Amino acid sequence: MPKLYVAITDDHWFNTLRGLGQLDEVNFWRPTPGGFRALIPGELFLFKLHYPVNSIVGGGLFATYSELPISLAWDAFEEKNGTLSFDDLKRKIIQYRVQVPDPNEDFRIGCILLEQPFFLPEEQWLSMNDVIPRNIQSGMSFDTTTEPGRTILDLIRWSQTAARVIHEEPARYGEPVLVTPRLGQGSFRIMVTDAYERRCAFSRERTLPVLDAAHIRPYHLDGPHTINNGLLLRKDIHTLFDLGYVTVTPEYTIEVSRRIKEEYENGQDYYQFHGSTLNLPGNLLHHPSPEQLSWHNEMVYKG
Repeated sequence: MPKLYVAITDDHWFNTLRGLGQLDEVNFWRPTPGGFRALIPGELFLFKLHYPVNSIVGGGLFATYSELPISLAWDAFEEKNGTLSFDDLKRKIIQYRVQVPDPNEDFRIGCILLEQPFFLPEEQWLSMNDVIPRNIQSGMSFDTTTEPGRTILDLIRWSQTAARVIHEEPARYGEPVLVTPRLGQGSFRIMVTDAYERRCAFSRERTLPVLDAAHIRPYHLDGPHTINNGLLLRKDIHTLFDLGYVTVTPEYTIEVSRRIKEEYENGQDYYQFHGSTLNLPGNLLHHPSPEQLSWHNEMVYKG
């Protein structure tokens, strides 16, 4: 873990989340988009409260950064945004924006998605009084191979709460590694959506409210929350995929079952996709897993 990031954290956000109990993911939102390049996936993102507390109080593993309409941020994470309602989230974000948006607008926010968050007991909070100046507004990066980054990481590791995350070997991820961010459902949804450039993999529809991140192999049947076990699909196509009326071969060819017409005397809108090639993500690592597609072909597709 060569780097970590200490972020200035809203007290209300922190207190709301730690009151929810054990969480698998959180959205550390920023009121306006602006990018985040301080970490790579799996590095440590820490929460520091404002002065006068000025202490590291928790953290999580960085998964990705995305810029989302506020409605999608709420749909994907709900209370894991650090508020108890959508209206509260909107009010909180507007409070921090220099240019106040129209409250009826589905404005965009910056979203730093964090996995396996932890919240330190107060007796383990780590003071930053001699490390981070008061004039820092958003946060600071630290190299963990030099001081003071090395000491910050070492002190965090002393906490059993944090150590379970930093040294955890997440299940279903192959060979042991020091840190692997295990995605929650919300992060899976956003990362699949971004991997497909916010377009349906069948139809190229790009109206976000009608798009779903579909699991090829469902999570409850041992399908992981990973991008290569996901497809971004229009909601109606997602339903047909889950029911086995459409599938994708390991060669990325779309197939549409004859049973749509047999059972519903319709389906013309879907047969246009039969035999066409799936619209794939630009990153080869994000292409659907042939193994998971084979499972869907054999176990779900109605033929």
